[in-house]
Amino acid sequence: MFSGYYTAASGMLTQQRTINVLANNLLNAETPGFRSERVVTTTFEQAMVKRIENGNSAVIGSSSPVRTIEQLVSDFGSGILEITEKPCDIAIDGEGYFVIEGTDGLYLTRNGGFQLDSEGYLELSGIGRVLGERGVVHIGNAQFTVLPDGGIYDGEGNFINRVTIAAPLDMAALQRTDNGLYTAAAGFDPGDVPPPEDTVLVQYAIEKSNVDFNRELSIIMEAQRSFQACSTILKGLDEINQKSANQIASI
Repeated sequence: MFSGYYTAASGMLTQQRTINVLANNLLNAETPGFRSERVVTTTFEQAMVKRIENGNSAVIGSSSPVRTIEQLVSDFGSGILEITEKPCDIAIDGEGYFVIEGTDGLYLTRNGGFQLDSEGYLELSGIGRVLGERGVVHIGNAQFTVLPDGGIYDGEGNFINRVTIAAPLDMAALQRTDNGLYTAAAGFDPGDVPPPEDTVLVQYAIEKSNVDFNRELSIIMEAQRSFQACSTILKGLDEINQKSANQIASI
């Protein structure tokens, strides 16, 4: 009886967390550069399952009454590039991340929906300024050009800076924060790793999220049905327990 409680309850908790993650994916489907997440589960207290027939027994596999969440993993697949009419929009075609200098450290992002702040610096609104090889990128006005190699030139063709593209060696070490941003491990220096050779920047474009809306919606519906099934099982076990207690008490 108690193992049934554990199984149903762990199923509800796992599916609820899955629904939350999928809902966050759907919520950020229109966030440029956003990477979807997936829940990875694991089993707890696995036991061997045996078949007994005609006095003979044989191991047929393993089973676990409880399933728990092991970790959340990001899908680092690229999104579709969308052409815009904004000169501050820059997309990464290939691997790597923009580096944003925030007030509390460096952030990595694929969101190239930038703008110029009041002082003429290229920034990701609400996060910080875009980092280049010569420090944070100061442009001054919207008359500038970004070449595929990341070089930024003013309206007269003078070199200003070059956008830094970071390519962490261990993608799994990135820590996700809000709005599709990532932070690297302590001591990470974007200059320590050269940018990918095949990566180019595209001005007047942004990379859309890699969230497949229809797929996410179908998975979240499946998770909701699983949650409801576990909830029904838990209610049934509770009713059986109450009837058992009442009948034993009446004897």
